[in-house]
Amino acid sequence: MGLVIDTNFFIDIENKRLEIEKLNDFSSYGDAYIASVTASELLAGIHLSKNISIKLTRTAFVENILEQIPILNFDERVARTYAEIYAYFLKPRSKSSSNVHDLQIAATALAHGYSLLTSNIEDFEKIPGIKILTI
Repeated sequence: MGLVIDTNFFIDIENKRLEIEKLNDFSSYGDAYIASVTASELLAGIHLSKNISIKLTRTAFVENILEQIPILNFDERVARTYAEIYAYFLKPRSKSSSNVHDLQIAATALAHGYSLLTSNIEDFEKIPGIKILTI
């Protein structure tokens, strides 16, 4: 058992819409992880900061996350799962609002047999087999 946390969870914490303690509500699902693409999205947020003050605050926030929550790498197993999902949505009648990063996060959760914690249900609900937990 385990739980992959979507990037939006951390964005909600940073923007004071959610407290990190909310994660305790999901402890029965096992250990918490982030996908490697989530790490890159959080790091990109540092580079997109509008000023040095925000950049410094965001850097500390992101580095704390990366130190505390293990990263699940985009390895061959995840790549194979991602390829299936990606191909599924390339078919004519299979539409999704998910972007490439969302599909990679979902593939990470699926490949490890973990649930996905997100508040963006619509980005993941059409992905076959995904177990979504909402914030």
